[in-house]
Amino acid sequence: MPVYKTRTAFEVARRIKLYLNLEAGAVRNGAPVPGEEPSGGERVERLEHTLKEKEREVAQLSAKLVAAESGGGERAGNVNPENVIWMLGTARTGSTWLGDMMKSLPGHDLWHEPRAGEFFGFYAYERAAGRKTANFILGPQHRDVWLKSMRNFVLDGAEARFPDLEASEYLVIKEPNGSIGAPLLMQSMPESRMVFLIRDPRDVAASALDAASEGGWLSQRMKKSDRVRARVETATSQPNVLVENRARMYLQAVGNSRDAYEAHQGPKVLVRYEELRADALGTMKRIYSELGIKMGERKLDRVVKKHAWESIPEDKKGPGKFARKATPGGWREDLTPKQIRIVEDITAPLMKEFYPAG
Repeated sequence: MPVYKTRTAFEVARRIKLYLNLEAGAVRNGAPVPGEEPSGGERVERLEHTLKEKEREVAQLSAKLVAAESGGGERAGNVNPENVIWMLGTARTGSTWLGDMMKSLPGHDLWHEPRAGEFFGFYAYERAAGRKTANFILGPQHRDVWLKSMRNFVLDGAEARFPDLEASEYLVIKEPNGSIGAPLLMQSMPESRMVFLIRDPRDVAASALDAASEGGWLSQRMKKSDRVRARVETATSQPNVLVENRARMYLQAVGNSRDAYEAHQGPKVLVRYEELRADALGTMKRIYSELGIKMGERKLDRVVKKHAWESIPEDKKGPGKFARKATPGGWREDLTPKQIRIVEDITAPLMKEFYPAG
C-alpha cells in the first residue's frame, strides 16, 4: 500500500476514533445519541458496549496501517502478528499463573520468556546512550529498518518453535524479564495485543527476596549459575541490597511497560495481580473482552479452577517455593521497615500512579 494511502486511511481512522470517544462521552453523561430515543440504563449500557467494540476495531485498523507503513505488512508464516499477545510488566507479578491459564484455553499456546525485549531493550536504552551516529546499528536515523528486523527476529523465532500453530490461533508471549524493551517490542508489532500485568512493588520485592534466600526455589533451580549464586549470597548477607536492586528493576521494567501500553494503538488491557487474585474469573472475562477475543465463560471458568491456588498441592507451595503466598499485602510481614522505605522511595512515581493508597 502506498505511503500516502496508508497515511490518509490512518487519519480517517483517527478521526473516527475521536468521534466515537466524543459520542461515548455523551452517552455516559446521559445525552441522547442521534437516532436513539432517550432511555434507561440498559440502553446506555448497550450503546457503551457497541461504542467500545467500534473503538477497538478502529484501533486494530490503525495498528495495521502503522505496521504496513513501517514495512511490516503481511507474512507468509503461520504465526499471525495480530494474534500475538504480549504479557509485559516484570517478574513475580503472577505472570506464570496468568500465562498457564491462557495457555490452557483452546486455540492458545505460550512462549515462555524468550527475553527478546531484554536483548533489544538493553542495547537500545543502555548502550545507545551517546551513540547517535549513522554508523551505530541501532541509530535513530535508521529506526524503521531495525524495528522491522526486530519484528522479523521475533516472528521467525516464534514460527520455528510453534510450527503447528494455526494463523487463527493465539500465541501468548510471556516476557516479564524482557519488559525493559516493551516500547520497542510493541512498536515493532503494533497490530499485536498487549497485557500489562502489574503488582505492588513491595510484594514483588518480598517475593524476590524469598526466592533468592538460601534454600529458596531460585537457589535450588540454578545452583550452577554464578550469577544466581551471587544473588543468593546477597540475599543472605545483604538483603537490603537485593531489595534495592529489585526495586530499581521494577522501576525500569514497569515504567517501560507503562510507556508501551500508553502508546500502543492495538487491543490492550491493564491487569493488577491483586484483582486477578480477588476475582480470577471476572478478571479473565475482562481481559478477553478488552483484547477483543471471544471466549466462553465456561472455558474461562474451567481454566481458572484448574490453576487456582487451592488446586496446587500443599507440598508445592509455601515459603521458598515458586508458588509462595498469593496474599496481596503480605509485604507488611515479609519486609523490614527499612526495606519497605527502600522500595517505596525508588518506585514512588509508579506507586503514586498505580498504588496511591500505599
